Amino acid sequence: MAQGLGGSFGRALGRALAAGAEAAVRSLLRSPSKRTPTSPRPSSSRPSEPRRSEPRRSSSRPSAPAPSAPTSDGYPGDFTGRATIEYRPDPDGQADPGEVVWGWVPFEEDHAQGKDRPVLVIGRDGNWLLGLMLTSKDHDRDAAQEARAGRQWADVGTGPWDPKRRPSEVRLDRVVRLDPAAVRREGGTMPKGTFDDVAEQVRAVNGWA
Repeated sequence: MAQGLGGSFGRALGRALAAGAEAAVRSLLRSPSKRTPTSPRPSSSRPSEPRRSEPRRSSSRPSAPAPSAPTSDGYPGDFTGRATIEYRPDPDGQADPGEVVWGWVPFEEDHAQGKDRPVLVIGRDGNWLLGLMLTSKDHDRDAAQEARAGRQWADVGTGPWDPKRRPSEVRLDRVVRLDPAAVRREGGTMPKGTFDDVAEQVRAVNGWA
C-alpha cells in the first residue's frame, strides 16, 4: 500500500511540476521583454573618408593685376640722353606723350626693386616709353632738402591719376624708362597747358633747351 501510494504520488508530483513549468514559460512569453541597451551600430563597416575642404572664396572684389617687374632684358637704367617732348595724347589703346599711366618704376638706388606709381609720358627711347614719376607728397615742405639731394619737383595740380584727387607733383630731374607692355592706361590725360609748363621745366633742368 505504501509502495502504491508512493508511485501515484510521484506521478502526480511530476505532472504538477510539468504544469507549473509550462505556466511559467507562458507567463514569460506574455510579459514584455527587457532588452539590454546596446551601443548604436555604425552605418557602415567601411572607414569614413576624410571630408574634403572646399577652397575659401573671398567676398571682396578681385584686386587689380600686380604691376609687372622689368622685362626679361632688365631695366637699362634711367634715361640720360636728350629727348624730344611732344604733346600727342591719342585714345588709340597705346600710351602716348601727354598721358598719365600707371607702371612699375624702379627705385633710383636699387633698380631691382621698385613701386607701382603714376607716370607722365613725355616721349620715347626706342621701344621704351620715357616718363616722369608723380607723387601726392607735398615737397614744398622739404624743398631745401630735396634740392640738396638734386631732386626737383613741379606742381601739376589734381587729375584722374589720383582717385582721391590730391594735388600732385612731378619729378623733373629723373626720366625713367617704362616697358609699354607693362603699363596700365588708367591715369588720364594731363591738360596741354600743364604739360607744356612741365616740358619747359624738364628741358631747363636736364639741359635740353
